[in-house]
Amino acid sequence: MRDPLRRQNESPSGGGMDSAYATWIGQPVVLQLALGDIKVPLRGKLLKDGGETVRMRIGEGWDVDIYKAMILAVEEDSMVLLPTLPA
Repeated sequence: MRDPLRRQNESPSGGGMDSAYATWIGQPVVLQLALGDIKVPLRGKLLKDGGETVRMRIGEGWDVDIYKAMILAVEEDSMVLLPTLPA
């Protein structure tokens, strides 16, 4: 289990800048996003941490950039861990 999302300017050692998203790159995740007055989960794979945005693949070859200011939380995608049932 991973540590909860830390603010970008916090570091476990107390000094310097630390990317809260670095440990999630390449992992299937669910982002909890704030869109105005609503909160929306978005399932996909984090691809890149780029300054004020993260790049996420949310479908077959569909990559989107999401402003970090919109992200409330990052969670491991537990649906990926479920085995598929035979048809």
